[in-house]
Amino acid sequence: MNRPLVSVISVNYNQASVTCEMIASMQKVTYPNVEIIVVDNASPTDDPGIIEESYPEVKLIRSFNNLGYAGGNNLGVEHAKGDYLLFLNNDTEVDPGFLEPLVDLFENNPKAGVASPKIIYFGTDNLIQYAGSKGINSWTGRSITIGSLEKDKGQHDQSLRTELADGAAMMVPMRIVKQVGLMPEMYFLYYEELDWCEMIKRAGFTCHYVAGSTIYHKESISVGKASVLKTYYMNRNRLLFIRRNMKGVALWTSSLVFLMAAVPKKALTFSLKSEWKHLKALVRGLWWNLTSSNIHQNKHLSAQNLNSSTNQEDLVLR
Repeated sequence: MNRPLVSVISVNYNQASVTCEMIASMQKVTYPNVEIIVVDNASPTDDPGIIEESYPEVKLIRSFNNLGYAGGNNLGVEHAKGDYLLFLNNDTEVDPGFLEPLVDLFENNPKAGVASPKIIYFGTDNLIQYAGSKGINSWTGRSITIGSLEKDKGQHDQSLRTELADGAAMMVPMRIVKQVGLMPEMYFLYYEELDWCEMIKRAGFTCHYVAGSTIYHKESISVGKASVLKTYYMNRNRLLFIRRNMKGVALWTSSLVFLMAAVPKKALTFSLKSEWKHLKALVRGLWWNLTSSNIHQNKHLSAQNLNSSTNQEDLVLR
């Protein structure tokens, strides 16, 4: 029996060798019908040519601009032919049998809209990064991840419906993308996949954690764990997510707690450590929200998306 085509979409930015490691692990998968699409997000110093030289079967798309995480993935969607789209971070490696359980979920459950596998921190003693999600804490705007930093002893080997997928590896049927729209690009970096999950759920579909599927994540190779870029986008987009996805009391509560508690705490920490660039990035993230009112536009799948304008900032991807 022919299996449906899975389009694996991955975004590369100045990490061609890392991306090649991900592709090498994909060469070992047991699922028989896969295409791999790599979108190079205008890497300024690292030529992605090694990707197509080493793996000519991979479809390499070179963007003229850095489109951000969502924009890069959306460009990949425009070139995808699969029934199912797997958005896979380039700094991951995969278990050979990880695709079958994901595809089987969607083939057997037409209401399933998005799903993620178990995610293990690469190079650790099986420390879990993601085994499902309890959603966003309405008081803090932070994602509550199940299993985080636990050693995997089989305690999360039961698949279940969950609140949010994880952007390091998430599968979405093409039909859902056509109905709901593409990943929201205004985030540029961080929180966009969480917002997309909420969009998919509002359209009447469900989010799933698939325990029988496993990938390994090297995490934050591009941005760095304490970069100024991460400080800016994490704080800007945390508030943006609250504004786009919460209403009434939850909206005001989350916004006030973030502004009156989280922000002063971060600002004090940066000041005490004389990390003035991080403090400036925090202020810039808040100012962006104060001056941006049109936050509810989303793009739908269309050939016109290929020529759409986007953020031109010279920034790196996660």
